[in-house]
Amino acid sequence: MGNMTINGRQVAIENEENVLEVIRKSGIELPTFCYHSELSVYGGCRMCVVDIEGMGVAGACSTAPRDGMVLKTHTGELRNIRKLAMELLLADHDRECTTCSKSGACKLQDLATQLGVDQVRFGTRDENVPVDTSNDAIQRDANKCILCGDCVRMCEEVQGVGALGFINRGSAAMVVPAFDKDFGDVECVSCGQCMAVCPTGALVVKSETSRAFDAISDEEKTVIFQIAPAVRVAIGESFGLTPGDNLLGKLVAALRALGADKIFDTSIAADLTVIEETQEFFSRLEGEGNFPMFTSCCPAWVKFAEYRHPEILDNLSTCRSPQQMFGSMIKKYYAEKMGLKPEELYVVSVMPCTAKKSEAKRPEFAVNSVPDVDLVLTTQEVASMIKEAGLDMARLEVEALDSPLGFATGGGIMFGNSGGVSEAVLRYAAERLESEEKPVVEYGKLRGMEGTKILTVEAGEHQLRLAVVHGLEEANALIDAVNAGEIAVDLVEVMACPGGCIGGAGQPQVKAPESRAMRAQGLYNAEKMTQLRKSQQNPILDTIYEGWLGEPGSQVAHETLHTGYHSRRRMIGEGISLEPGKHVDVQVCVGTFCYLQGSYDVLREMLSQLEEQGMTGAVDVRGTFCFEQCQGGPSVMIGDEIQSKVTIDRVPEMMGKIREALGTGH
Repeated sequence: MGNMTINGRQVAIENEENVLEVIRKSGIELPTFCYHSELSVYGGCRMCVVDIEGMGVAGACSTAPRDGMVLKTHTGELRNIRKLAMELLLADHDRECTTCSKSGACKLQDLATQLGVDQVRFGTRDENVPVDTSNDAIQRDANKCILCGDCVRMCEEVQGVGALGFINRGSAAMVVPAFDKDFGDVECVSCGQCMAVCPTGALVVKSETSRAFDAISDEEKTVIFQIAPAVRVAIGESFGLTPGDNLLGKLVAALRALGADKIFDTSIAADLTVIEETQEFFSRLEGEGNFPMFTSCCPAWVKFAEYRHPEILDNLSTCRSPQQMFGSMIKKYYAEKMGLKPEELYVVSVMPCTAKKSEAKRPEFAVNSVPDVDLVLTTQEVASMIKEAGLDMARLEVEALDSPLGFATGGGIMFGNSGGVSEAVLRYAAERLESEEKPVVEYGKLRGMEGTKILTVEAGEHQLRLAVVHGLEEANALIDAVNAGEIAVDLVEVMACPGGCIGGAGQPQVKAPESRAMRAQGLYNAEKMTQLRKSQQNPILDTIYEGWLGEPGSQVAHETLHTGYHSRRRMIGEGISLEPGKHVDVQVCVGTFCYLQGSYDVLREMLSQLEEQGMTGAVDVRGTFCFEQCQGGPSVMIGDEIQSKVTIDRVPEMMGKIREALGTGH
């Protein structure tokens, strides 16, 4: 608390964590690349430097405010520092801006213009490295990386994955996937949040718009689009409109103009998910399955569980995501109604999520090599198709979705928000438990942008305990608390992206955190406008069950709307007697200092010995990038204990500590 003087004007300090936040509050927008309010402070880009009386030039993002501080933000020296830093970034940057997918929406481009950089006095990159297209969802171009570190910190701090990190020093420094592998060969869950914070074209959506145009042009294909709930409240941002504006009617008109044969709403499949998931929940309540039950709508979360928490895979709902339920419904039910073969229908999903691209390629979601969903386009990709076709979204007249699969309830629409799945399930479960129809209830405690929300609801003689989390590191913490018996819950909803699907990486890039809240409110407004707000009220589902599925949870429903999961741990084996589900996490630092001291050799030797001793099924080993104990490197963390100076000759000792942590002496 207190006051500081900025450019001669006094500004109050009100619990801001750094000088940058105070400056921005005063109405001055200092440029930054590496600062992100939802991540830790890095202080590497030097764009936000200020001149502080008594201190000199300092980074505003990494300096704490104090009462009486006096500073200037735009002296001649500061302007020159920023311009020079920008020139150096551009000198090492692939400047083929006209062919970059981020052109016109690139922060580097914007700030170069803002700072008045009209020439680069330095040479260009010595050589370009190949563009990495191995990931199903994300294209990585290291030639466009400016080393801001936003992607590294997002992946590690918010998602708890750590698939990206820094290697080398000085001019040789790079951000790469673990062990400098291709992006498709590491434990990336395809959530795309690294891309969502990338200020340049270094990480972008892997575009598949040409496949969509080809399908639309194929006269032998009936092209069916499904639109996810969250898309309608974000796509307008690609055309300069306000976050949260519901543009579903205009989007339908645009897709029809592009040549779509049928356009439906994924929300009807979300309604179907509510019915099937609630049925499964009640079966588990009666003892048929593991508790607590975790939702399975988010493919990035499912993949994360398969990588990091195979011990809870039996707790995941067997329900497919709404996208995949819809695809199955089209290929196995709707195709027959239309008198067509499944391969004659081409299903295109319009999704806010990059992980949906990876999900659609899972082999369990195809029959005789015919996928249930043929192609997934993100909101960004569909916006680019609309622009390429020369359509003016502002002037398009709204059009309606097609029948019958264009009808959805408010319960299905809420799926786009974190907490929406739980709220829709509660509306159905409460009625079943109390054996009577109830008024629509809005569960406010399940709404909002908090990372973890917990609610207990009384329903009849039952007490239902729910947890809602978004962000995979939040999910990690909750799983640990559940496993430790610190939290008792019945249903856990997990979404990988901030705010749920409205914050998906396939959406237009978020310029301010409040944009996600505006999108969320837009969905809740759309939900309120529906005639029917509970999934169980959807009359189309009655027709689908009567004509195809029989009843919720039936054998046909399980065969076509449910699925299973498997461990994706790279090390799978037997040979150690343990309590069910017990395992040990081992992390080996492969940051620059530890790497130079031989940590990679330590990692390889540990993997080899784990395999020889039959312990690979019980130990989850991964590389990480820094324990901030460089002087004690190489560093290895076993469980939550860091071991220092672990050279290759100490690996047998580490194996003993692993066996000790597992509670076995052999």
